[in-house]
Amino acid sequence: NAAQVNATMVHARDFDDVHETAVMHPAVVTVIPALAIGEVMAGLTGKELITSVALGVDMICRLGLATRPGVSPLMTGWHFTSLYGYPTAALTVGRLLGLNEEKMVSAFGIAYHQCAGNGQCVTDGALTKRMGPGFSVKGGIIAALMAEKGITGARNCLEGEQGLYKVYQHGEYDRDILTRDLGKHFEGVNVSIKPYPSCRGTHPSIDAALKITKKHAINPEEIKEILIVTGEANHHLLCTPFEAKVRPRNPVDTQFSIPWGVGTAILRKRVAMQDFTVEATTDPQMLNLTAKIRAEADPGLNSPRGIEPAKVTVVMNNGETFFEQIDRPLGSPNQPMSFEDCVGKFEDCVAFGGGWMPESNVKKAVELVGNLEKVQDVRELINLFA
Repeated sequence: NAAQVNATMVHARDFDDVHETAVMHPAVVTVIPALAIGEVMAGLTGKELITSVALGVDMICRLGLATRPGVSPLMTGWHFTSLYGYPTAALTVGRLLGLNEEKMVSAFGIAYHQCAGNGQCVTDGALTKRMGPGFSVKGGIIAALMAEKGITGARNCLEGEQGLYKVYQHGEYDRDILTRDLGKHFEGVNVSIKPYPSCRGTHPSIDAALKITKKHAINPEEIKEILIVTGEANHHLLCTPFEAKVRPRNPVDTQFSIPWGVGTAILRKRVAMQDFTVEATTDPQMLNLTAKIRAEADPGLNSPRGIEPAKVTVVMNNGETFFEQIDRPLGSPNQPMSFEDCVGKFEDCVAFGGGWMPESNVKKAVELVGNLEKVQDVRELINLFA
């Protein structure tokens, strides 16, 4: 139950990492269950925690990458983090519990029996979007514990006649992508860290808006129009229904709105957690600015697998026009955030939470994470958050 709550909160803030090609959030369904098990296991080392998480991250990314090649995960109808989070959490925990091969197979089967998670919640701005990974993590932990006790699960869960790929993906998958260089290449190296607490698809547009704003000292009151151009998948998910994206019904709408992210960047000259709250949705300055936004889809920017580029044009009342295009946003593997950037992100999160964590604990947590492979019992880290 604790893991479910933590995973729900991690995903609710939409600040969790993302594999841009597989379009999923690996850490929430690996780190959270690993820490939960680490809290009840004596002597779980940081090195073993890293190993288990690395294997879990590699697994969920491979499951996604192998799914319906050439089709954007956003268009499949499934929320991959939740769907594939069940077996991923189960096997991450199974590794920590030391399950043998037979029981690991059963853990996967028990997890598959629970797999779920759809994309309709995003379109409807429903809170279940935030809860999906929590369900996955709870189900995965239960699956591993049941398998440990001897309960069996289906064996051929991926390629069977009623297996996951046949039932959930119409049999459209690539076995080579799933297994290529298994144990040699780990997809965690291709995971991006988010600098902004919103859907990763909003980040190229946010980066473009921030670049324009900082380069030209934009005064929001002097803006006549803002044009945002993205690929078709991002336009469908993050710019429609358009009225909900420029006048959000709730915080979920703000997190999945390119117009909202762009407006925030231009008005605030930064994008932070307080910009995606209930209070933010009624800010008259923001609503006045987002009313000036138009959004268009350009098939030339389509990227079936990977983050779509974005173009932002700002037209001023005096006729001046400013334009930026971003292909790879900040936080991507080829444009990574530094460890210091991540520390700043962590400190901002603590501050947003009301400063409940003593400064000494914050510093100690940073020190332990920075040297995690040397930690002999991960409860030393976990206890700092008690």
